[in-house]
Amino acid sequence: MCVGLEFAGGMCDTVGQTGRKIGPDGKLRRITVLLSKWTGAGVALLVALMPLFSQAAQADRTYRFSLLHTNDEHGHFWFTEQGEYGLAAQKTLMDTMRYDVQSRGGGALILSAGDVNTGVPESDELDAEPDFRAMNLIGYDAMALGNHEFDKPIAVLRKQEKWARFPLLAANVYQKSTGQRLFKPWAVFNRLGLKIAVVGLITPDTAKLANPAGLTDTEFRDPIAEAEKAVAELRATEKPDVIVALTHLGHYDDGKHGSNGIDDVTLARSLPAGTIDLIVGGHSHDAVCMEKENVSVKNYQPGQPCKPDQQNGIWIMQADKWGKYVGRGDFTFRNGQVTLEAYQLVPVNLKHKIKNADGSETWLTWQEEIPKNTAMMKLLMPFQKRAEAKLIVNVGSADGSFSGEKEQVRFEQTNLGQLILRAQMAHTKADFAVMSGGGIRTSLKSGKLSWRDLLQVQPFGNQVVSVSLTGAEIKKYLDVVANIQPDSGGYAQFAGISLTADGKQVSDVSINGKPLQDAQHYRMATNSFNAAGGDGYPRLDNHAGYLNSGAVDAQVLRDWIKTHSPVKASDYQPKGQIVHLSDEQIRARDEAAEKARKRNYPKMILAWIWPWGNETAATH
Repeated sequence: MCVGLEFAGGMCDTVGQTGRKIGPDGKLRRITVLLSKWTGAGVALLVALMPLFSQAAQADRTYRFSLLHTNDEHGHFWFTEQGEYGLAAQKTLMDTMRYDVQSRGGGALILSAGDVNTGVPESDELDAEPDFRAMNLIGYDAMALGNHEFDKPIAVLRKQEKWARFPLLAANVYQKSTGQRLFKPWAVFNRLGLKIAVVGLITPDTAKLANPAGLTDTEFRDPIAEAEKAVAELRATEKPDVIVALTHLGHYDDGKHGSNGIDDVTLARSLPAGTIDLIVGGHSHDAVCMEKENVSVKNYQPGQPCKPDQQNGIWIMQADKWGKYVGRGDFTFRNGQVTLEAYQLVPVNLKHKIKNADGSETWLTWQEEIPKNTAMMKLLMPFQKRAEAKLIVNVGSADGSFSGEKEQVRFEQTNLGQLILRAQMAHTKADFAVMSGGGIRTSLKSGKLSWRDLLQVQPFGNQVVSVSLTGAEIKKYLDVVANIQPDSGGYAQFAGISLTADGKQVSDVSINGKPLQDAQHYRMATNSFNAAGGDGYPRLDNHAGYLNSGAVDAQVLRDWIKTHSPVKASDYQPKGQIVHLSDEQIRARDEAAEKARKRNYPKMILAWIWPWGNETAATH
């Protein structure tokens, strides 16, 4: 019996401070206990039993529990052309691991660290309904909200909350007007007598990563302060044995997160020792496997050993992206101490390509292939077919590939950035264009292009806009935008302009080959997200020269490709127009300027005294 608690498969769980219940089938439902049905003796028995449901773990007893986790699924409910990942195979794997944990005398929690939304058109078209319904079938216990859960209006997120039979957690998201939390801050689970609390935290960068226009009454507070606050509330009310931070903050080696917001390493180091026990994270799309202290393994390969990061006594885990892996951490708890017994990243049908003797190619799984769960296939197939009918439509072709991977568009100028921006310049009759590299989500392959391909590149549905600015205004704008650091979503892609950026300001600015003139007016194309201040760009949608074309960015790209097909990748290759000076180059520039200034001193002095010398000579 679980009274006033959530019931899931015979285990009592509480979610935030709500009265919802999870039935044996995993479905959340509200249960009302009518005291009139109870006799006085029954009520007395109920009251007497209540401490059993809230007591802490017993002393000198070893408890076993496992965390099974994923993150940044981004709409990949269906498997790839090569049969990689997908939630049907994940269902089989999760069931197998959960049963294994139980057979070893432990209890399992299945957790998602957020960003279920945005990335695959079949999911985006349906507001990620197939993903959430599939996660129900898998048996997810909780999910942290990610920044991409805010890509669409809040009404869509509320709809997704209703679809989900598990709580969507975020302790640090507040409504500005009321000062109240907008989502459940935590959930508490009882696994074989061990109380495990899961606290959700989301990156404060969401305020600029999501469209600011839809977040006017939403505040993303400091995750460090809010973690301490939530833990204090939990310890005062629920008294959990283990506290897990389920975060969407990202992991950066040694906490060097650059211009990105606070990450998991910084969170762990900043909290007083013992505040939390474990971190399950997402956002940075990393397989967090450490080579040595503060240095993670680069280019992690499936099947390699994986040791999570540990900071301030806290284990930090993350399982790459897209459901490519399921992370499994096996832990013991005894007398207040959490110990990691084993950890692995289990690949979900990941494959590599080999060449056969006859020259043909074959895709082989890194490990034994995981069969697809038939019930899951039955659930997902109608969603897949319904979306495919709208998406598999030819829009043109590409002669060569266009680079749009995260490792490129957030670090350097790319031909795909040029393609997108030239299309927007033509649509708005602009002189130049700019957008944040984070708005480009994948590459375009050589060959035929479908509407689905373009929606994968630009899935957000932003509108193409333009604004008329003076040269002086453009200079101030570029001082900010062109100096956003690499490895962040705000790193700018440009077209029709050349410049040199030194981390603080820009110089040598030319538009279409002509030096920028302060008083002259120019038209700049961008998208509604950046114009509203997204990714930290200066806001432009309140400028007198602002004009919203009403056209969606992917549609503008489609029209350009149709007209110019086949689009040749070589025609859009950047030619060094955008120069970012390194620290060494800046130092060399400043030293050269200082030497030139010193060389001018004698000339300056001579110019000052020379007229006096001439007068003297004439007098004598």
